[in-house]
Amino acid sequence: MENVSIIVILLFGITFLGILSKKYNFPFPIVLVISGVLISLIPGLPVVELSPEVVFLIFLPPILYAAAWNTSWHEFKSAIRPISFASIGLVFFTTALVAVAAHLIIPGLSWPFAFLLGAIVSPPDAVAATSVTKGLGLHPRLIAILEGESLVNDASGLIAYKCALAAITVGHFVLWEAGLNFVLVAGAGIAVGLAIAYVIVQIHKRWVCDPVIEVTLTVLTPFAAYLIAEHFHFSGVLAVVTAGLYVSFRSGEALGNQSRIMAYSVWEVIIYILNNLIFILIGLQLRNVLKGINQYSISELLIYGLVVSFTVVLVRFIWVYPSAMVPRWLSKRIRESEEFDPRNMVVFGWAGMRGVVSMAAALALPLTLPNGNVFPHRDLIIYLTFCVILSTLVGLGLTLPWLIRKLKIKPHSIVLEEYNVRTEIVSTAISHIEENLAMTSDELLQNIKSKYEVKYNRLQKTELPANYFGKGKQLPQSIFNEFSKMQIDLIKIERNAIESLHRKGMASEEILRKVERELDLEETRLQMEMYEN
Repeated sequence: MENVSIIVILLFGITFLGILSKKYNFPFPIVLVISGVLISLIPGLPVVELSPEVVFLIFLPPILYAAAWNTSWHEFKSAIRPISFASIGLVFFTTALVAVAAHLIIPGLSWPFAFLLGAIVSPPDAVAATSVTKGLGLHPRLIAILEGESLVNDASGLIAYKCALAAITVGHFVLWEAGLNFVLVAGAGIAVGLAIAYVIVQIHKRWVCDPVIEVTLTVLTPFAAYLIAEHFHFSGVLAVVTAGLYVSFRSGEALGNQSRIMAYSVWEVIIYILNNLIFILIGLQLRNVLKGINQYSISELLIYGLVVSFTVVLVRFIWVYPSAMVPRWLSKRIRESEEFDPRNMVVFGWAGMRGVVSMAAALALPLTLPNGNVFPHRDLIIYLTFCVILSTLVGLGLTLPWLIRKLKIKPHSIVLEEYNVRTEIVSTAISHIEENLAMTSDELLQNIKSKYEVKYNRLQKTELPANYFGKGKQLPQSIFNEFSKMQIDLIKIERNAIESLHRKGMASEEILRKVERELDLEETRLQMEMYEN
């Protein structure tokens, strides 16, 4: 009970730091890793350890499912070649070279343990990548590659992780068997994920009509996919990622509007808490971890951490050029169809931040071997993993905006794409009104049509890039945003009136909450409708 109380207090502390990171526009994953260091420095805190199976089950399914849910299937599919190169080839390449570096520099670290370390630190983190690159104006294709890589490479890394772990615990490893096992485990994991996702979507469409139950199903889905796949010794990670991509793609037809609003809010809270928890756990264990490696001097530990971290970063840059250029040299179709900017290769190499998945894999290492002996080098591997996360998140994450400015990469704007989408939607609605509602009473027809005509007229006055309409100068300030802001201001007036009635007890709680929810939904719609500057 005492440990739970301490964890809750630490969650409050990290949440307060999250408030500051939002206020000062500081990447929250970096706040988390620094929080882990600070927690380890607080004297008197207990060591809280979870069993390896619990660590994987609690953290991996929801984190990966949420990342897959927010990934566009169309963008993922269009970038499948570079995603595959990065998420499979780069992961195994990183695993191998990190293993070589660790084996050569750390006395007594055998090859199986060196490969285990390489597998743990090889996959970049989806949450870290999206958090650090958010708002930097990177090209959508580059974002799709980074997000797609971070989804699939967890499966590659964890399969390599299990192979290395098997070599340590069983003492048996054959390369061709491992390669064949990778194909079978990955393919079966994808099949399980598709099957689970299809069943879940049908349940949503045919039987579920309550938002709370629908959101509960979305929370249970990743655990179902992971547990079923792992039960048959398939890739639970790929099953979760596949299920997330499929259900997300079908969410428009499977979930109701209230369910979607609720689901996004619930999932944001879940992922926020899980990310906080994993770094609280490492903070509570870090002091004990350092005691477990006291046979090494401080200078040795610093050198080991720097060498492994530098290798992780360097390998990514070694890989990025041939993996991007060789397909272009070999295929005329790729050269003609895919936009290419060599500066994006530098950004891609720089964006290899490690995060919560690597940390969870390190914490999930067994405490003992099958014969009952203590698992060798466990504390050292956890320490080195934390060093890699700290160096990549802080070193690369904080300097990425500076790098983009130095490369003079023009921020990509999606305003034009959003304008075209909104215009198409409004035009379709107006056409439907004119073609199918002509027999409606004049007053009702005019009210309905005017709503969409107002939207269309505002769109025509929206600020767009110069020369979009063949003009030589920028269009006037966005009337679209001004109109939306005015409506939001009026909603605030209505909300103040509700609050006044609530304080005076002049209306029932049920009616007030219903009206308040209507205003909340309307304000959310208007905020989402506005163009970002």
